Parts: sequence; structure tokens; C-alpha cells
Amino acid sequence: MKTNDMNEIKSSKKSWTEKANKVKSLPIKFTTVSDEPIEMLYTPDDIAHLNYLSDIGFPGEFPYTRGIHSNMYRGRLWTMRQFAGFGTPEDTNERYHYLLKHGQTGLSVAFDLPTLMGRDADDSQSLGEVGICGVAISSLADMEVLFKGINLADVSTSMTINAPAAMLLAFYIVVAQKQGASPDQLRGTIQADILKEYIAQKEWIYPPLPSMRIITDMFEYCTREMPQWNPISISGYHIREAGATAIQELAFTLADGFAYVEAGIAKGLDVDEFAPRLSYFFNSHLDFFEEIAKFRAARRIYAKRMRDKYGAKNPRSWTLRFHTQTAGCTLTAQQPENNIIRTAYQALAGVLGGTQSLHTNSMDETLALPSEKAVKIALRTQQIIAHETGVTNTIDPLGGSYFVEALTDKMEKGAEAYFDKIDALGGVVPAIEAGFFQREIAESAYRYQLELDRKEKIIVGMNDYIEDNEKIDIPILSIPPEVEIKQRERIAQVRNTRDNLKVNESLDALRRAAEDGSNLMPPLIECTKAYVTLGEMCNTLAEVFGIYEEPAVF
Repeated sequence: MKTNDMNEIKSSKKSWTEKANKVKSLPIKFTTVSDEPIEMLYTPDDIAHLNYLSDIGFPGEFPYTRGIHSNMYRGRLWTMRQFAGFGTPEDTNERYHYLLKHGQTGLSVAFDLPTLMGRDADDSQSLGEVGICGVAISSLADMEVLFKGINLADVSTSMTINAPAAMLLAFYIVVAQKQGASPDQLRGTIQADILKEYIAQKEWIYPPLPSMRIITDMFEYCTREMPQWNPISISGYHIREAGATAIQELAFTLADGFAYVEAGIAKGLDVDEFAPRLSYFFNSHLDFFEEIAKFRAARRIYAKRMRDKYGAKNPRSWTLRFHTQTAGCTLTAQQPENNIIRTAYQALAGVLGGTQSLHTNSMDETLALPSEKAVKIALRTQQIIAHETGVTNTIDPLGGSYFVEALTDKMEKGAEAYFDKIDALGGVVPAIEAGFFQREIAESAYRYQLELDRKEKIIVGMNDYIEDNEKIDIPILSIPPEVEIKQRERIAQVRNTRDNLKVNESLDALRRAAEDGSNLMPPLIECTKAYVTLGEMCNTLAEVFGIYEEPAVF
């Protein structure tokens, strides 16, 4: 655009703004859900500083602002996933077959709290929690049942587990081998993002440094043995659910990712050996345009850093591939059918932002684990977006929007400012130990709650448009106490029928590997084959690594 044209636009915009400001506005805050101020109107002068080729570019080309593939959804739709896991492995296996029958193209495993904490179903601290918030997995025997009748060489599987991720990956590998599939045939992702746990979700076992060692061992093993597997999914989802803003989610997630890159390099791995298999996991919240801008900014930041700071030469190492899940924290117990509409808009934002994989929450998840009907509606939401809305016809349809490009630029600058703060603290781990992330998120969550209390932000059915004496007529999935009894019986059978000499030998080998710095994946796989339980493996490593205790943060 010519300079004199831009000057004319600025002058005309100033005159227009003076007139528009005299018109009465609604008594609400015109900010994003993250409290970022939004201008009344965006025009070419808001993005005049951007260079199209270097800042926006073309899909499939650096800096990937408009998408990581040259033809995006014209070539292949995003993977449609539904998070599933409850009760016994038999219960969840039945749900998987149901989802695959109705068109789901990938499996996602939700584990119960004892499994997430590395405890067996018969552990005294597991009492009352077995199978409640996910599926209970204590040994290879459980994993065999979980995937019964499902050929692991034919599906892509995502497993949401962090502190004991290496153990669950070993379970998965051995189940596949027993089916006749080799590790190099397996496709999927295991979350394994332990830094996020210290920041937001609080499900850890070991201190940060040995936890990082476990992750880099997984990087090394998967690079050599599982070239189609993503050994980590760096997760902003839980950071956002804890109360972070969009910019905080963006910055903290990428900072964690770069810390893993640095750890891999420090282990002696070439960045281009493992970076192409790193994946990310973002939240899609309710501020439609802010979320789209966040996804676009994430790709641009990542491409620049991976190429320019970490020296990656393979273009696949520059491309940020990510899974998206709609925001659980936006679901309301009041008028739960409204959650269908919320989820649809959040899913559409994820697609317009260029996600590679998408999970849509079910309307009843704020009440309990989702019912089959609610899960089907959530899956149909994705299918309607894909096949009926026309959004797959063209790539990055909001690219070039003055508002979206300006917001994308603002997201990038906000994230870079946070990177500077984290670097000043010595990096991600020292920042965690100093309580930096925890304080930032707590302050943001508190600010947002005040806005809701003051009705500066409205949540329909929750703080406005309330229905008195509302009756919720939605079937609630409940987990009977028999689940825990059945899981305790199975683990007792495993302990009674396995070769305990092999158990002790494999645990001794695992302990030696932890002590001498050897890669932990091979001994974990041998433990799995001997039907060593999850808790036994985790406890053995805890004898070497210790247990993490979080310092108090005020």
C-alpha cells in the first residue's frame, strides 16, 4: 500500500473514531476473555508494519503462520478424537469400539488418578479413586484388555499421562508386540509433559531434573525405535484450565517446549533427530478470535526459534504440530445443553486456527464422565464442521483480516515478553522452583473471577440468564464400587501367577539403569514383559530419584 494511502487511512480513521466514540456503547468491557483490550475497529494501519512474505507467508512455508501443510484440510482432515477412559479396561474397551464404529479416527486414553500418580489399584492411597476419572491401568494385563480387538498398528492413539508416561508407553509397546506389531509401526502420542505438571496440574512423582532425564530417554528411544510416534505432547491445555490467559498459555507452553528441546540437545541428540516428532496440545477457549490468533502466533514463534536459536535445518523441525481440545473450564453445570454451542464455536476456532487433531468436549463433562449420547453429539459437531460449514474449502480463511493479523502480532509480542522474564529467572525449571508460573496463573484466574462476579463478563446460565428451579434431565455416568473390587482382584491374580524371579531381576536392572544413567526404556519394557506393576516400577525409580515436594508459593 502506498504511503499516501496509509496516511489517508490514518486520518480518516481518526475522524471516524471521534464520531463513533460519541455513540452510546453497551456497559460492558470490550476486552478478550484474557482481558486484552480490543479496538473498536481495525484497519490496514494496524498491520502496516507486517511484511506479508516474512511474517505471514504461505501455508506449508516458513514461518507457517497460515498452516504447516501446503493444502491443509483439502489434503486431509484433522484427526477427530474423543477422550475416553473410565472404570475397568473392559468398560473403556467397549467405548473405544463404539467410537470407532461411529467414525472416530483416533483413540485418546484418559487414565484414573491412581494411574496418573503411578499407583496400583490395590495401593492404600488409591482407595475410592480406582476407575473414577479415567480407566484404571496397573499392569500389562490391564493394557491387554484395554486394547482387546483393536489392532494397534492400524490406529493412532493418544495417551494423557505424564509422570509415569514411560511406563505406560512400555505397556503399549508390549501389547502391540504381542499382537505382532513392531514399535516402528505404532502411531500416536504420549503426553509426558512433566513441566506442565509442576506449573499447573500437580500430578508429579519425581523432582524436575530426574523427570527431565526420563523424558530425554523417551526422546532417544522413540527417535531410534518408534519413528512415527510422538514421545511428548507439550501441553498448554492444563495451564489454561488452571486460569492462565491466552498469552500465558502460549508463552508458558512454548517455553516448556523449548526447555525440552534444550534438554534433548544437552543429552547429545541432534535437534533434527527428535524435533520433528515433538507435538503440542492447546486449549480452545471461548474468545473466538483470540484463540485463532493464538494458534497462528504459536506456529510463527516456534518456526523462528527452532530455526534461528536451536539451529534446526530440517523444515519439519520448524513446524509446530498440535492437538486441540475445547475448554473444559468453560462448561457449565447450569443449562448443560448450552455446552454443545460453546464446544462448537471452540472447535471451529481450532479448525480455523489450523489444528492437526481435535477433541470436542461433551455437554455433560462438567457433571460426570460423558455419556454415550453426549460423546456422539460431540463427535458429530466435528463432522458437521468438516463437511457442512465450508471451512475446509480454503486455507486460513481469516488470514489477512486486519483484526486477526493485528491480534496474532500482539500474541507473539506478549509471548516474547514472557520469554524474557523466564530467561531472567534462569529458565523454566528455576522459574518453577521460584513459583513464577504459579503466581502468574493465580493472579489471572483471580482477575477473571472478579470480572464474573461483577458481571463485566457474562457466562450464560451461570451469572446471567439464570433459570430458577432448573431441572437437569441428563443421564449421569456413575462408576460402581465393583470396579475397584474387580481391579484389585486382577492385580492380585497378576502377582500370584507371574514369575516373581523375573520380576525381581527386571526391577534390579531398572534400578541399575537409573543409577548409571542408561536409557530407562529398555529395562521398563523388560519389566512390563514380566508383568511388573506400574507402582512397582515407579517406586523402584523413586528409591533412586526421590519424591518431589512443591515449595509453598504466596
